[in-house]
Amino acid sequence: MTDLKDATRAPDWQDDVRQGVRHVRDLDRLPLSPAERAAAQAAAALHKVRAPKAYLDLIDWNDPADPIRAQVIPSLGELEEVEGELGDPIADHEFSPVPRLTHRHADRVLLFPTYQCAVYCRFCFRKESLTSIGRGYTREALEPALAYIADHPEIREVILTGGDPLSLPDKALAEIFARIEAIPHVRLLRIHTRVPVALPSRITSGLVAVLQGRLMVTVVTHFNHAREITPATEVACRIMRQAGFVLLNQSVLLKGVNDSVEVLEELCRELMYRLGVKPYYLHHGDLARGMAHRRTTIAQGQALVEALRARLSGICNPVYVLDLPEGGGKVPIGPCPIEGRDGESWRIRGQDGAVRTYREIVGE
Repeated sequence: MTDLKDATRAPDWQDDVRQGVRHVRDLDRLPLSPAERAAAQAAAALHKVRAPKAYLDLIDWNDPADPIRAQVIPSLGELEEVEGELGDPIADHEFSPVPRLTHRHADRVLLFPTYQCAVYCRFCFRKESLTSIGRGYTREALEPALAYIADHPEIREVILTGGDPLSLPDKALAEIFARIEAIPHVRLLRIHTRVPVALPSRITSGLVAVLQGRLMVTVVTHFNHAREITPATEVACRIMRQAGFVLLNQSVLLKGVNDSVEVLEELCRELMYRLGVKPYYLHHGDLARGMAHRRTTIAQGQALVEALRARLSGICNPVYVLDLPEGGGKVPIGPCPIEGRDGESWRIRGQDGAVRTYREIVGE
């Protein structure tokens, strides 16, 4: 059993960031071959590179296909853009009525308190905004967005994203939380973050204390591989669970990282059984530029999630979704078990592969 008391004795999270990779020049410190280093530097010159020491320590540098390495170390594949790829794959900017806010769905908005991250994932669908904007948190920058939320009573849920909101210091998060909590019609605060994965030392009792109050709080983490689940991430998730937060996870289906049923099965089971984090979404790779080498086909994804349903309980199964371009939103794209219909009789494929007839019987 993990000694949670000992595991909490983590280094200061800011030291963890400083000792990691923060600039292109820091790539010189990594055990890369000259060719790999040159490729990484070329890709990092186009899109920012950053990874805390704790996350880099998970990499097996003797394995060129290491799944952690593939997520954060720049590669030449990122420089190969394919026709049809997009700079703003899900139309964040098109649905932005004021700076730092996206209002795509009726009852909820995305709020961007910062465009900076503790770790820059190479597959990120917002990587062009993060590289070109690169602005941190200021009270003044958020004022138009907070005023917009206050003026729209249909908004029930505010989603902090970015950038990574948990890369901000406690004082800034306390200010943001207080402003949102003071808006009566907002009921739930959702936080999308990679911090519990890549920088678990950041999750402290002080952090969760500033996020407790009237609002229901949901934290959506971003684990992509079971190798990212460590004693430190276990402690981080336990702290958040004990604070009363609802914990969900959204993964991205990535070629060469988690595109096998065995890898996804282990990830989803350990998220739920070890961390108490519900696998929420499995995203099909967005059409971000330079990411063709990491995308699977939809058919491959459907086959994977169909196999998962036969191996895992329902609570461990994520929903396979595609975030449509032009602001179409997330739509489920998992395999459909309905084979056909004849009036009140439906032909439905079971988990054993057999097709059975189900007749609807309803009252008047």
